[in-house]
Amino acid sequence: MKRNRNAKIIATLGPASSDPKVIRALFEAGVDVFRLNFSHGTHEDHSQRHAEIRRLEQEYGRPVGILLDLQGPKLRLGTFENGAAELAVGARFRLDLDTTPGSQVRAPLPHPEIFQAIKPGSELLLDDGKIRLRVEESGDSFAETVVLAGGRISDRKGVNVPGSHLPISPLTKKDRADLAFGLELGVDWVALSFVQCVEDVEEARALIGDRAWIMAKLEKPLAIDHLEGIVQRCDGVMVARGDLGVELPAEQIPELQRRIIRECRRVGRVVVVATQMLESMTNSPVPTRAETSDVAGAIYEGADAVMLSAESASGKFPLEAVTTMNRIIERVERDPAYREQIDASHTRADATVADSICCALRKAVQLIEPAVTVTYTSSGFTSLRAARERASSRIVALTPSETVARRLALTWGVHAVPRVEASNVDEMIGLACRAAVSEGFGREGDLVAIAAGLPFGESGTTNLLQIAKITG
Repeated sequence: MKRNRNAKIIATLGPASSDPKVIRALFEAGVDVFRLNFSHGTHEDHSQRHAEIRRLEQEYGRPVGILLDLQGPKLRLGTFENGAAELAVGARFRLDLDTTPGSQVRAPLPHPEIFQAIKPGSELLLDDGKIRLRVEESGDSFAETVVLAGGRISDRKGVNVPGSHLPISPLTKKDRADLAFGLELGVDWVALSFVQCVEDVEEARALIGDRAWIMAKLEKPLAIDHLEGIVQRCDGVMVARGDLGVELPAEQIPELQRRIIRECRRVGRVVVVATQMLESMTNSPVPTRAETSDVAGAIYEGADAVMLSAESASGKFPLEAVTTMNRIIERVERDPAYREQIDASHTRADATVADSICCALRKAVQLIEPAVTVTYTSSGFTSLRAARERASSRIVALTPSETVARRLALTWGVHAVPRVEASNVDEMIGLACRAAVSEGFGREGDLVAIAAGLPFGESGTTNLLQIAKITG
């Protein structure tokens, strides 16, 4: 099953999409990677979904990626005497470590790390920013605040601390247990929540090793201050616009999205745009015009993938959401202006042998217009560097590793074919031409551009560019 597009689709599985028939329908409609959101559901739920995805993969003979999304730390208030309280603008409001239920004048905040991070003048956001407080005085166990934006606040609502680095690991005890379980299952990607700095990614890398690729979720404004380092250290990035939008003014999010995509494309990292892409389709069979433009905008900017969250996990129309997203992407990629914009936003490659080969590949594709580009890759490196160039031909990635093929399912323009291995250049050319035909990308007489590394089987050795013609 080849897709008629370069950008990929991630769909979150949940109560609305756990039935095997629904998962199959979502895959057939265009899903390339399924997200298992460990903020919800049990290990048994995720295990069953994982098994169904793998059964589907075997049936269709197409690698399907699985993304494990860790919950990360959740900073929340305690409870209130009557379940809620009304906070008036200008009123004083105390937060402290006392677990006694709260009232209109105070509430428990069982997170000492927050009190360690804040100071007079800091702001606290409650309930996704609906309530805003300014810290007037603080200590190791309390904060006296004034209400800047009031309203009703209820039990266990979330707390955000914009502009402050919280001395907290992105991996909670629950996350570590979920991570161990997911790695044992054999997930392909791990999405790391609450990333604030490079060290957070390195902490996860020490636990994960090479058992999965790491996707840093950029939810905290502080992460943007360390953007270049985070992008360098991870395998992919998720633009988590919903959480970013809590701590930052909404008008800044489009600019940050473009900046993150540009940096990921420059370095050659997978970049995913997420949150509320087709939010109205949670309850409606059709999107708003603004949502359609939002998805299209991410594709025009060159994102590797776009993601559905509640739309596919708990919404009433998961299949319609995937179908709509697929249509939008295909339409954008047929627009001549899309190719113009992708070319105009191309950035200078690194001064390496691998990138010089891939730059030459991009130029060759532009000049001779081959039916397809074929990359040979044992680690995914050659395919990733080729995808960075955003050439106009699709990439068929031949790899001996089924694991690598699944990970590449998230990469722009890549159609991965696992369990293919060559021992010499002549065999490589023959396999490339046959794969171009069997996968539906070429036919007799077409040209095929081939990128690989010699000696075969060694990671990061991209040093060969070959043009071949498909013969009978």
